[in-house]
Amino acid sequence: MDLLAQQRVLFKEECFQIIGACMAVHSELGCGFLEAVYQEALEIELKKKSIPYNRKEKLNIYYKDHLLHKQYIADFICHDEIILELKAVKQMEDIHHAQILNYLKATNKKLGLLINFDANSLQYKRFVL
Repeated sequence: MDLLAQQRVLFKEECFQIIGACMAVHSELGCGFLEAVYQEALEIELKKKSIPYNRKEKLNIYYKDHLLHKQYIADFICHDEIILELKAVKQMEDIHHAQILNYLKATNKKLGLLINFDANSLQYKRFVL
């Protein structure tokens, strides 16, 4: 299997479960709430679906083997491997993409999901590092 094919299937079932939980939240709440509301609702849905997660996970950042004082905080890390970053914005922009890519680089994790709840239908994008 080539690298591109491997990336397409990386954590396929886990992502399906996570996105399903996000869709359930969006279906119930719709758009227009603050990001914090979606975070809290998603935590309930993740528990309900028995999806393992850590919320507000602190991510260490290193510069040339030196631990920096500044830390990133990911909204969720699911299955110990998937960084989940939530947004409630009219449109996802390059800065949001850069944010999740930086989280992946900082943690050496391979997969991130960027989820936007503030649209008529749930928007999501997979990032593979």
